[in-house]
Amino acid sequence: MESEKFVSYRKQLGLTQKELAQLLVTSVKTIHSYEQGRRNIPDSIERQIYFLISGKNKPAVNSQPCWIIKKCPEEIKNQCPAWKFKNGQLCWFITGTFCEGQVNNNWKEKIKICKKCEVFKSILDL
Repeated sequence: MESEKFVSYRKQLGLTQKELAQLLVTSVKTIHSYEQGRRNIPDSIERQIYFLISGKNKPAVNSQPCWIIKKCPEEIKNQCPAWKFKNGQLCWFITGTFCEGQVNNNWKEKIKICKKCEVFKSILDL
């Protein structure tokens, strides 16, 4: 995640640097460093930011789960944790999903795929 996007999300959440630091269990100085681009934003922080934003930008009530939107074949859908836990709007957050027909256990690889996905885009307004 780029520092500009990090700042943008913090502002969308309506949080000060201090409030975000408390939510992320880190220091204000660390948040400041992320925002200034002096420190890389770790995967765990990126994932938490997306989760917080997704709660604020809830999808429409009638939105369909990922397995319908992506037209997942039955044999893949039945193995996917998003389907097993009936959470087709948080598929991007769940490790081990079968995005593009394969398991993505690595956050960096997974989020690259997710950023192109309409489910992720609709929730995070990318």
